[in-house]
Amino acid sequence: MALTATSVASVSADPPMLMFSVSDASSSSSTVTVADTVVVHLLAAEQLHLAKLGATSGIDRFADAALWERMPTGEVYFRDAPTRIRARTVERVKAGSAWVIVVEALDIDAQEDEERPGRCSSVPLVYHDRGWHSLGDHSRLE
Repeated sequence: MALTATSVASVSADPPMLMFSVSDASSSSSTVTVADTVVVHLLAAEQLHLAKLGATSGIDRFADAALWERMPTGEVYFRDAPTRIRARTVERVKAGSAWVIVVEALDIDAQEDEERPGRCSSVPLVYHDRGWHSLGDHSRLE
């Protein structure tokens, strides 16, 4: 199961938790709302194809076996994602026609910038105002 969540947000630093929402209308809703663990991918601008893949319903999102692998714990992950967070579900909240899923990070795998330790090496992909954007120095306000 894979889906593109445009609603990922930080909840807590200690313990590290985040949340995302999934619509009842999503073909992935029935699976993700009962999953004990998930893998959240934070995509870079170069992975727009993965975001579109997760957002397209009615297709086999894992048909191209070159795109993904299995973790030793069994979860599927996309190889090219610069940041992967394996997390366990701690809360499911019904909110109107959607579910809010709160997860606690168990493992984080992130590609660091060799020139800036502790910083991600990729340009983040962001969904805003019904379109895909990349963040960078050009979008910094302060």
